[in-house]
Amino acid sequence: MFRLLSIEFHKLKYSRASKVLSIIYFGLLTSIALIATVKFEFGNFKLHFAELGIFNFPYIWHFNTYAAGILKFFLLLVIVSMMSNEYSYKTLKQNLIDGLSKKEFILSKFFTVIAFALISTIFVFVVSLILGLIYSDYNETSIIFSEMEYLIAFFVKLVGFFSFGLFLGILIKRSAFAVAGMIIWLIFEAIFLKGCLYLNFRGTENTSEKVDSIMQFLPLESMSNLIKEPFSRLSVIRSAANTMGEAFTKSYDVEFLSILIVLFWTFIFIFSSYKLLEKRDL
Repeated sequence: MFRLLSIEFHKLKYSRASKVLSIIYFGLLTSIALIATVKFEFGNFKLHFAELGIFNFPYIWHFNTYAAGILKFFLLLVIVSMMSNEYSYKTLKQNLIDGLSKKEFILSKFFTVIAFALISTIFVFVVSLILGLIYSDYNETSIIFSEMEYLIAFFVKLVGFFSFGLFLGILIKRSAFAVAGMIIWLIFEAIFLKGCLYLNFRGTENTSEKVDSIMQFLPLESMSNLIKEPFSRLSVIRSAANTMGEAFTKSYDVEFLSILIVLFWTFIFIFSSYKLLEKRDL
């Protein structure tokens, strides 16, 4: 494993685009801390984000993993460009000539995906821990390390997402088209397919639940379901909703089924990548 990883990181070391994108990504992850400094003042109305409780333990694990998940497209560009460069610079063919099997080649890419996801998760953990220790109103150890399942969900989400990007990179060969393919699939899931399902179940009882029960098995939707939006958990949002007679009943838990679905898709993407590479004339 370490031999295969060293080969991949050696390639990335000499890829200027990959280094720039990685720096931007981790720089943006660090910039989550800047939210704590944001203040708005309109006359007597003052808003300080840090005072809303977004950096309170254990809520911070939910908020920061959700926010960091939005930035995953930057590392997706690294993954697909990494695969595109294999074809552009013919390093894939050279690796195979030098004795690397196609199975080892795919494993090297998958290990790199896991490494990126693990590094990102550790990074978010450290940033969140520091912010929480500074701004959280609750500093008991039992509270600090509760709801850590959001970090597990974040890791699984990144592995699945990057595996999808790896598959598209092998399938399409060009990084720009691979990213475009990801966006098209996102639109297909979010708008076209979901719209068709709503039309199909329109007028029936529990329409939304029926649509969601089907959508949860799709790749990007299942990844999205791992970490649900955290904003409606804030007490200020709930208080405002209660004032208007609304109540939130949704569950914010990390569901085991969602993790299994994403792991299943991860296997499908990696296995399909291997089969595609195995049949392709290089």
